[in-house]
Amino acid sequence: MITLSNIVKRFGEATILNDISLSFPEGSVTALVGPSGGGKSTLLRSINLLELPNSGAVQIGDTRVEFSPGRKVPFSEVQKIRCQTGMVFQNFQLFPHRTAIENVMEGLITVQKWSRDKARARAAELLDKVGMAHKEDAWPANLSGGQQQRVAIARALAPSPKVLLCDEPTSALDPELAGEVVDVLGQLASEGTTMVMATHDLRLASKIANQVVFLEAGQVVETGSADEIFRTPQRDRTRRFVSSISAAQTV
Repeated sequence: MITLSNIVKRFGEATILNDISLSFPEGSVTALVGPSGGGKSTLLRSINLLELPNSGAVQIGDTRVEFSPGRKVPFSEVQKIRCQTGMVFQNFQLFPHRTAIENVMEGLITVQKWSRDKARARAAELLDKVGMAHKEDAWPANLSGGQQQRVAIARALAPSPKVLLCDEPTSALDPELAGEVVDVLGQLASEGTTMVMATHDLRLASKIANQVVFLEAGQVVETGSADEIFRTPQRDRTRRFVSSISAAQTV
């Protein structure tokens, strides 16, 4: 279980997240949707503390970290949260001087202190899982965007995190390549992987999300199942947003 309690995040005078409280059950897939600048990515990055909240609390499993104005959170507390998460970035963020399999191995060797043989076996297993075993020795520059993102997913899964966080995982891809990534994430969802993703891709959200959270101006406007949010939203603002995105993605 992941729990966010009364999360507030400010950048200067701007309040980006305003008193957000949400829970994400183990094995669930949650999609964070909403207009650009609504706080989706900031909320996602607050879960693994790439962004440190100004106040509130983040809890993953039994590990809880509390924030308050003027309190400096020890790095050891931050690391306890981060080591339970895997992150998939919008623009892949692969090491260009490492092959696909070396990208997946790197964190296991450098951070987890695994042996090279053990790390390579784990990396090969995960590349096979995401349909990239045949490209394990390829350089990122020689891979398509969809292939790079699948390698990035394998890398995020390597240390067996409790939750996989995905920040707009398909937005840098054309529709055909995005479909490859949707299929991989759908497979992980069917296997019970806990995921939270920020996305504008309604195909991705509607296909694999159990829960959808609509955010605007740093506040939760509406939550519900994918079917409830995308087919029968209760709030006018949610209906307008879903209609605009649906129209844009069918053009």
